[in-house]
Amino acid sequence: MKINAFILVLATLMVSPHVSFAQPNASLQDIRVECLGVEHDGSQTLLVQGMGHNKADAKEQAKKNAVMAVLFIGVRSGLGGCEIRPLITEVNAREKYARYFDIFFMDKGEYVNYVSMEDTRPHSQTKKKGKEQRKITITVRVLRSQLAERLQNDGILNEEKSNIEYY
Repeated sequence: MKINAFILVLATLMVSPHVSFAQPNASLQDIRVECLGVEHDGSQTLLVQGMGHNKADAKEQAKKNAVMAVLFIGVRSGLGGCEIRPLITEVNAREKYARYFDIFFMDKGEYVNYVSMEDTRPHSQTKKKGKEQRKITITVRVLRSQLAERLQNDGILNEEKSNIEYY
């Protein structure tokens, strides 16, 4: 009888939509990014959120989230002008090139070369502190054209599949 109850509880947990065994930030769709504008060089100025154990971790996660949004999901909200389509349109590219992107997005990895804090405005950072996590919203510029060039050189993004728009 106890075994049946245990199996029933376990099955309920596995089916429930409110229970997730995934790691934090595992879903690209949960990244909140808003377009603030596009520069003449094709870079995109974004308002993006990040979460971490402290302010520095949350800020770095926000930078990663900005690059991930440009690469994999596109920027759909905020002011017009940002490229709605992601840079990489290949289905399951994050998984297919997992080793490449794991290294690219590791702490202080190559992604930092494609994020600029140049557009940070006074009072553009908002912070919320929870019990275990700190959430921060910052303004960053993602160097979309340079990022696309890097991915083409590394064989991740083929020129014919590229949807880069130069302004």
